[in-house]
Amino acid sequence: MGYCIPVAKGAAETLKFNMALILLPVCRNTLTWLRSTRARKFVPFDDNINFHKTIAFAIAIGVAVHALTHLTCDFPLLINSSPEKFSLIASDFHNKKPTYTSLLTSIEGVTGILMVIFMFISFTLATHHFRRSQLRLPPPFSRLTGFNAFWYSHHLLAIVYILLILHGYFLYLTHQWYKKTTWMYIAVPLLLYIAERSLRTRRSAHYSVKIVKVSVLPGNVFSIIMYKPTGFKYKSGQYVFLQCPNISPFEWHPFSITSAPGDEYLSVHIRTVGDWTKELKRVFTEDYETLPLASDRATLGELVQMEQRRQPKLFLDGPYGAPAQDYQSYDVLLLIGLGIGATPFISILRNLINETRAIDEMESMTETTRSGDSSNSFTSSSLTPSGNKRTQRTTNAYFYWVTREPGSFEWFEGVLDQVAEMDHKGQIELHNYLTSVYEEGDARSTLITMIQALNHAKHGVDILSGTRVRTHFARPNWREVFTKIASKHRQSTVGVFYCGMPVLAKELKKLSLEMSHKTTTRFDFHKEYF
Repeated sequence: MGYCIPVAKGAAETLKFNMALILLPVCRNTLTWLRSTRARKFVPFDDNINFHKTIAFAIAIGVAVHALTHLTCDFPLLINSSPEKFSLIASDFHNKKPTYTSLLTSIEGVTGILMVIFMFISFTLATHHFRRSQLRLPPPFSRLTGFNAFWYSHHLLAIVYILLILHGYFLYLTHQWYKKTTWMYIAVPLLLYIAERSLRTRRSAHYSVKIVKVSVLPGNVFSIIMYKPTGFKYKSGQYVFLQCPNISPFEWHPFSITSAPGDEYLSVHIRTVGDWTKELKRVFTEDYETLPLASDRATLGELVQMEQRRQPKLFLDGPYGAPAQDYQSYDVLLLIGLGIGATPFISILRNLINETRAIDEMESMTETTRSGDSSNSFTSSSLTPSGNKRTQRTTNAYFYWVTREPGSFEWFEGVLDQVAEMDHKGQIELHNYLTSVYEEGDARSTLITMIQALNHAKHGVDILSGTRVRTHFARPNWREVFTKIASKHRQSTVGVFYCGMPVLAKELKKLSLEMSHKTTTRFDFHKEYF
């Protein structure tokens, strides 16, 4: 038994350590606070979900090694041990040699088996194919796929932690309390997680929002504009969780904030890709006739008062930190959004426009001529619209929106138009790319390219996006994009923020590292997956 126990103990210690670590990435309030500290320079908070998955994989390996060592090594050696050897530990088993069945049905055995079962269910339903409903199972097994199955099964881990404490307390061969170390590993992270959940529950109860407007948009997207709850403050790029009691009192779903901190309202854009989002759209667009719906474009500052009678309840929790919230730390921004992945960057554009507008109004009122760099940047004022000292150093922004659906451009027509109209100094460049059309120069897209160019030259409006921003065809040549920015902004630090599918993230990260070494411009890559 001598060589089995060290293996089992080593796996157990690793398992307890990982069970403590896995709680940290889901403590969102703590992570949001840490993002505002210097820790963000050393800790890759953008990879908190990947870290969570990696630790889960390590836990699965630790559980397998620990359980198999007991079942195939420790137990057989114990029940087949000689009377002389068993007498050394007989007191731990009431002076009666256990059987294989009695070991499995003991507190140690039952808690261990239950933990393995619950972990297997939770981890399996959290895999990509189950969570994204990519598996087509016959009824009633079809309920095992989708976000709901993932969400509720993940809460089985709360039972796992209780069983883990019991499993670690009723140890064989260990009697001193200070050697029963399970609770020592998980106490602090578990208390932190419980405090997080309690805070979220209490805070969300106070953040029952009033809906101002719901807009139904092309591409299975709808937007919700709501009044800001009292005391609710956030940064551009952050996100919130929403809960609708009419659908479920337990489910919270994350959405990027698309309004700017200085706006009078709070807005989110939601794509109906799952059961919950489809039901939310139905609740707001079918069940409540008094709700003012609109398919027109959303512009900045537009508020439409809705009748509060019979309004469905909507609770809000947040805000929470995201990679894009650190955009103010860079000289230049490169914002890249795929489809609905443009949402966190719309808030940034709105905020930049609000600051530009505030500066223009200040200049027109004071009629004071600014000199030097302060006349060339939308961050030239030393004050924000609220009158506080500024820390932002950004001078230019490049926004690339890539989508397959022409109707997607209607989601933010008003914002794109206002950026193009108000950015007199050319510090914000907007680029729309439609990938469902043959690239420019291809004979099959020549006609539409000509019509588009003529219409844009004559009326200043793109026929595809309906905005002043001209739409390009096919995918951007990202190497050319990076090369152009590096040539234009030498000795600058460029924040590359990407939101979309994981496929493109690898290419952008590789280009960021390559161009940082080949040029005098430093590209700092951040990703967020939708």
